[in-house]
Amino acid sequence: MMFRTILSTALLLSSTSAFSTQNHAALRSSPSSTSSSLRAAESEVNFGELDGSELRIGVLRTRWNDEHVSNLVEGIKAGVAECKVPEENIFIKEVPGAYELPYAAKLLAMSGTVDAIICAGVLIKGETLHFEYISDAVTKGIMDVNLGTMTPVVYGVLNCLDEEQVVRRSSNVNGGHNHGEDWGKTAVEMAIMRAEALKGKGQKTGKPGQSELAALGFGGGSAGVNKEKPGFF
Repeated sequence: MMFRTILSTALLLSSTSAFSTQNHAALRSSPSSTSSSLRAAESEVNFGELDGSELRIGVLRTRWNDEHVSNLVEGIKAGVAECKVPEENIFIKEVPGAYELPYAAKLLAMSGTVDAIICAGVLIKGETLHFEYISDAVTKGIMDVNLGTMTPVVYGVLNCLDEEQVVRRSSNVNGGHNHGEDWGKTAVEMAIMRAEALKGKGQKTGKPGQSELAALGFGGGSAGVNKEKPGFF
């Protein structure tokens, strides 16, 4: 009896060990596991078909971390181009660093020459609290411009712990994904949403929807654009 019990236990342990080993091997070689890792680098947002052929997009970018930000801007340009935004309708202006982005965005929104704005920059964690203070201030500042001017302002600032994280989010090489492409499409989608919302409100009241912006001192014009070329003033 004792022998049968010991034998049964040994067989059970052997079976369990073999099952566990097979499972680990399957997980290591599983195609779905590998593909999930690759998909994590791609965009998780489906934008569908967007027509930005009549839109004007402003891009505010930092000179700080120039190489990475330049890559992001290229991604932005590719994203808006995919949405049919003409190249001449893209306005790009540089500022020194991320902290200056909200102020520049406020000026550009007040000019009434663009339908949406993208603020592009890169912040990398350092040894001091500088990263936290700048990141928090820039995030709040960009949101304030969004809500205060009725102009969509896309948050295109990467906040990363190291340069490797930046590279994977500002380039499509080695399994990375350039987030600038998504930001460009987001700007187009939000600009269309804003135009539709203002137009709908204007139709209900019998007044041009743009009067809502005029009441705030931002000028008139179709879809918020009242200048021949996008830019500040």
